[in-house]
Amino acid sequence: MDVFTTKSGTVRGRRADRDHGIVVVRGLPYAAPPFGALRFREPQPPQPWDGVRDCTEFGPVAPQSAELPGAPVWSPGDEDVLTLNIWAPAHGPGDLPVLVWLHGGAYVFGSSAQPDFDGTALAGEGLVVVTLNSRLGFEGFGHVPDAHESAGFPDNRGLLDQIAALEWVRDNIAAFGGSPHRVTLAGQSSGATSVACLTVADRARGLFRRAVLHSAVNAFASMEQAARTTAEVAAEAGVPATRAGLLAAPPEALVAATDRVCARYAQDPASGQRHYDPAIYGPVADGALLTADPLEALAAGAGGAVELLVCHTTEEYWLLDAVGSSAKITTEEQLAFFAADFGLPDWLVEGHRERLPDARVLDVYLSLYSGLLFAEYSSRLAEAHARAGGRTFLARFDRRRDRAGQRVRAWHCADIPFAFGNLHEESVHFLVGGPPGEADEELSRRMTGAWAGFAAQGDPGWDPLDGPAGSGAAVRVWRTAAEEETDAARRAAAGPAGNPPPGPQDGFRDLWRTAGLPLLAP
Repeated sequence: MDVFTTKSGTVRGRRADRDHGIVVVRGLPYAAPPFGALRFREPQPPQPWDGVRDCTEFGPVAPQSAELPGAPVWSPGDEDVLTLNIWAPAHGPGDLPVLVWLHGGAYVFGSSAQPDFDGTALAGEGLVVVTLNSRLGFEGFGHVPDAHESAGFPDNRGLLDQIAALEWVRDNIAAFGGSPHRVTLAGQSSGATSVACLTVADRARGLFRRAVLHSAVNAFASMEQAARTTAEVAAEAGVPATRAGLLAAPPEALVAATDRVCARYAQDPASGQRHYDPAIYGPVADGALLTADPLEALAAGAGGAVELLVCHTTEEYWLLDAVGSSAKITTEEQLAFFAADFGLPDWLVEGHRERLPDARVLDVYLSLYSGLLFAEYSSRLAEAHARAGGRTFLARFDRRRDRAGQRVRAWHCADIPFAFGNLHEESVHFLVGGPPGEADEELSRRMTGAWAGFAAQGDPGWDPLDGPAGSGAAVRVWRTAAEEETDAARRAAAGPAGNPPPGPQDGFRDLWRTAGLPLLAP
């Protein structure tokens, strides 16, 4: 029987549908439901149970309004949201490397139940894979006025949930064949920024030795900015912006109020930076868990003992445009307002325009925003860690595809089904451009193997960055074999003295290096 004993009680899992050599345990609580007397408080240990708890279904998702393909939705009354899931080889030798996954979703949506994050393929590579839910939106990242950590109402509650899950892994993962001393923390988008925050947070020190960050987000709030967001959400919910007022508003009221605040920013071109991508929550420099943006902290040597594997896609922001969550910038006047709102110099805009000949204004905007929000920030995290002496690997995902007259881009989230080995899940076909071909399968095997190699031995299969000397030329570009052959032929045709125009994977770094990178506030 697939039964395991944890410190809270005994649980029963089942064999994975795709591979009966893998056991999956779902919906296992790592902390108590964070509602009632525990709302807006630090996560607390789960209540122990008697008998064998059936853990064959995913637990409820955190409060949110999103409805994602293949994943459960949240309903008011769903409270046992701090759960995790485990995929492990059924007859593993024990002491296996562990990969803990933090999902993305702008800190307001998403869950570990998304089909993208099925851990079967990675467990087949000899890992114990853990995915988890943590608090999102106001429940996880909203600032509660006049209620500091000492009063039991801390900021960054979503990050504290993730630390609680890592502590649970430390204390229990051996029962599933994993080693608490060989933990890799991985995440994408807001999940990657969460990983970066925990890498530099003293409170998470020693809970993981390696970290994987895909498409980390350039967003970090001051206490003043977090307080402003609270005031806006409380006003929209019709409650005072006080601890008592916010506690009186049910979770669904704060979810709906958050959606209305975001919609107002999206509809107002004069509302500044939030107009372009109205994500209003994120990690807060609370002076307790976090004192600085992860980029600044890594540059100062924080988290130096953690090995990093950082990746971003080469056309990040095109996904946000495709799903309608980004402002449509289609005129030169709008582009100029965008650059002014973010303090981008004219020559940076012109540089992107020159390297995207015949591009639409929209594409110039999306390229700029890709670098500003994801690509350049991710690259700088890796380089800062390397310069401070940390062992660091950097990669870019540049797989594209032409299908049915449409170009499939290397956009945000497209890399994750490849790394998880979940290309056949129908819910990811929008991200990757339909069912996979043989070349896609081969690329997925390489990426899954890179994650497994990094988690097991700290070696994804290429050289680390150069450390203190520079930014490092050792960057793995993920493409299919056919794309790599085409690129090699293109460069060979240019001849020894030729200078073929660079692709998006290497064409903008020099521009950003001299432009600086403003830190964005969620």
